[in-house]
Amino acid sequence: MLVKNKFAWVLCTLLLLASPLIAAELPLKQGHPSQYTVQPGDNLWDISARFLKDPWYWPELWYVNPAIKNPHLIYPGNIIKFTMVGGRPRLVVERQGGTIKLSPQVRVEELEEAIPAIPISALRPFLTGDRMVSAEQWRQAAHIVAAADEHVMGARGDLIYVRGLDQDGANRLYGILRKRGPLVDPESGAVLGYQATHVGHALCGPSGEPATCTIRRSNREILPGDRLLRVEEKALRGRFYPRPPTQAVEGVIVAVMGGVSQIGQYNVVAINRGEAQALKPGDVLLVYKSGRQVVDRFDGRRDRVELPDERAGSMIIFRTFPQLSFGLIMEATRAMSVHDRVRNPATQRPLQRAGLPAPL
Repeated sequence: MLVKNKFAWVLCTLLLLASPLIAAELPLKQGHPSQYTVQPGDNLWDISARFLKDPWYWPELWYVNPAIKNPHLIYPGNIIKFTMVGGRPRLVVERQGGTIKLSPQVRVEELEEAIPAIPISALRPFLTGDRMVSAEQWRQAAHIVAAADEHVMGARGDLIYVRGLDQDGANRLYGILRKRGPLVDPESGAVLGYQATHVGHALCGPSGEPATCTIRRSNREILPGDRLLRVEEKALRGRFYPRPPTQAVEGVIVAVMGGVSQIGQYNVVAINRGEAQALKPGDVLLVYKSGRQVVDRFDGRRDRVELPDERAGSMIIFRTFPQLSFGLIMEATRAMSVHDRVRNPATQRPLQRAGLPAPL
């Protein structure tokens, strides 16, 4: 029996002390721990935030070490130690319990048990409940044309007929969505997408035109015209390597999930920038509250002065479309709201990533 050792990995080599420039770009967090034991529910972003002031730089922590084939394979129970080697700080990952011995009791860890790069659980409501959908997603989504037995509406256990379903022949579970308000670009006035209410789930068999599906769950009546979209949780796991965008991005938040007006950590938001601005999953943007206008009344003045924008948090892009992207708020230093601005993190040199493995 061959068991691959997925635990004895060197996570990364820090170059913080190699030059003042690098030290300025990758500053260690004051009071960082000497070691940390990975816990269930951790993610690489949060672990990096224990050691770095700017956690989106964590891909730079391992890219220079050729021994790292896949930095996503970090598991609960691994110990991350901060140490100095040759005058340079390093983070070293160790596993508990010494060398794994081959025996019938050995348990091989599955990839899904490794900690994720970002908290995928925070995206689950976006993937399985009410959602934001791009305009092209909505246009391309399959739609219900009728219910069986001439029913006007469907409920749990009823058959429905669906057109435009793209399947590979296996049974698939789909979310059933109903369009709500549009996502409007405040700068151009264009409709970028829609907020959609989750009204149920349907299990669809082999493709047909129309395909026959069974309503598995409904929280309200299912109507012709409702759209079907797959749950994408598995496809989103493990693909994120945080980095600044490759080109300058200036945009605004156009919507937030969850029916809230104030945006905080782990809220899903939509912005009015996308693939047309070269945005990709994993790109990190900072969120700024627009500076207030005040009147300078001193020394006989009556001038209006616009105060500088104030940084309010950071977000990571997890899904992109031509003119729209969805992002997860990773840090929130103050409450944010729709129409707050987003832009690139300030960097002093392009981040080096020549040695990073391909996303899973």
